[in-house]
Amino acid sequence: MGLLATVRVRGRVGMREDVEATLRMMRLTRVNYCSLLPDNETSQGMLQKAKDFITWGPVDGEDVALLLRSRGELVGGKKLTDDYMKGTRFGSTEAFAQALTASEAKLDDLPGLRLFFRLHPPRKGHGGIKRSVKEGGALGARESIKDLLYRMR
Repeated sequence: MGLLATVRVRGRVGMREDVEATLRMMRLTRVNYCSLLPDNETSQGMLQKAKDFITWGPVDGEDVALLLRSRGELVGGKKLTDDYMKGTRFGSTEAFAQALTASEAKLDDLPGLRLFFRLHPPRKGHGGIKRSVKEGGALGARESIKDLLYRMR
């Protein structure tokens, strides 16, 4: 079982209520929000329901560490720092990212960490928010979401 990064690409205009509720469960309440989900049957069902508004792909420890370092946020608007991580059982951001991808930890294990990431709009744009990735757009499943996360860091 791996870890998936999901990014909301489109707003709520014309969205059905059940899709909006699914996005709330995934903590994707606004455009350019990102959340990490386990790659299991439940998550796959939610992804399929919201596929017209989000994009997703598998991530590794390096990608998660990039998200935590650049966009990790504590409650109160404070940035997640290495000093904060030293006071936890993980000791560093990289160790926590590896534990997340190996399913040995959850985002809940760090007290005060927000369970979503507020990302910057992608540099050079999405390439179309109404078409799937296969058609050259931004929606749906990706083989690698690393490029998008790097452009939105």
